[in-house]
Amino acid sequence: MKKFVVTIARGFGSGGKYIGEKLGERLGIPCYEKEILTMASEKSGISLEIFAKSDEKLKRSLLVKELTQIPRSKVLSPQDKAFTSDNNLFAIQTEIIQTLADTQSCIIVGKCADYILRNNNNVLSVYIDAPRSACVSSIMSKMSVNEKEANKMIEKTDKYRSDYYKYYTGGCDWLNPTNYHLFLNSDKFGRDTCVNILENIIRYKFAD
Repeated sequence: MKKFVVTIARGFGSGGKYIGEKLGERLGIPCYEKEILTMASEKSGISLEIFAKSDEKLKRSLLVKELTQIPRSKVLSPQDKAFTSDNNLFAIQTEIIQTLADTQSCIIVGKCADYILRNNNNVLSVYIDAPRSACVSSIMSKMSVNEKEANKMIEKTDKYRSDYYKYYTGGCDWLNPTNYHLFLNSDKFGRDTCVNILENIIRYKFAD
C-alpha cells in the first residue's frame, strides 16, 4: 500500500483508542497518542510533564480571549520567553505530526491531527463515538466507577476535548461531520467490526 495516515477523534468511552491500536496491529503500523508528547519532549528538550499538563487542557481566560485567533504554528526558539507556552507546545506537536505523515504510515489518536493534516492527500480522518449509555457502561467496566462518576468523567473529558479542538483550530467544531471522512458508531457496529471496516477502506483507498 501507499504511505498513509489514519487520524482518529473519539468520544470518551467509545473505544476509539482501542480501535486505533487494533487497527495498527492489523496493518503492522504504529498507533500514536501519548507517544506524540514523548516525541515532542525529546525533540524540544521540554519536560514531558509540561506537555502532559498542557495536553487537552486550557486556561479558561485564554479560551475566552483568543478563541477566534489561530495560534502561531511556527515553533519558537528556546531563548523565547514563550518557548513553554501552550501555543508553542502545540506547535511542536504539530511539527511531529506533520513529520510522521511525511515519513511513515501510522495512526494518530486525538491531538487535532485531522485538522493539522487536513491538506494532506494521504489521510483518512475518522470520528468514533457511541450512545451515552454504551460509553457509560464501558467506563464503568474499565475504570471501576459507578454510573454517576462515569457520566461526570464523560462530560468533563469531552468538554476538554471540544474546547481544545476549538481553540487550536481557530474555532472549528470538534463534532462537525465535515471535518472527517467517516463517522463510526462503535456500539452499533461493535469495536472489532469497526476495525474491519477501517481496514477494508484503507486497503481500497491507499492501494498501490
